[in-house]
Amino acid sequence: MPSRAVNALTAGLLLVLAVVLVIQSGVLAPPLEPGDYENAIVTVRDDNGTTLATVDVRIADTDRKRYVGLSETASLDPGEGMLFVHESVETRGYVMRNMSFPLDILFLAPDGTITTIHHAPTEPGESGDDLTKYEGRGQYVLEVPHGYTNATGIDEGDVVDIPDGVA
Repeated sequence: MPSRAVNALTAGLLLVLAVVLVIQSGVLAPPLEPGDYENAIVTVRDDNGTTLATVDVRIADTDRKRYVGLSETASLDPGEGMLFVHESVETRGYVMRNMSFPLDILFLAPDGTITTIHHAPTEPGESGDDLTKYEGRGQYVLEVPHGYTNATGIDEGDVVDIPDGVA
């Protein structure tokens, strides 16, 4: 039969492990503010090189920033967005978790070519596995206000110029 000291030590170690897991998960982290992100301007060009739009983006380049995305943002003005930066090209799925406004979601190849565009409405009351997964293949994902791609003529095959230092 284990002694009280062993039981107390085991309980203490389990408590420390639980605290570490909670801290790493970001549950206790303060909300992200716009100032927590680096900003950049991206330019979208058609296949003739004509500029279709410029977007002032917040850069989501960490796991936490990518997970939170724009869910802590009340709205976006036309010409504002978020650029999600990933280390590799993969098929990815993005959801509208805790979003208060709809988005256009653009998946980008490493060279910035738009591979997929989704027009994603909000999903009030939905969470977890109930959320619609918007899939595409790319290394980057650009989120802009819903309808922005239609208003500016942005289409699949156009290219988003990713600034040096972002990639």
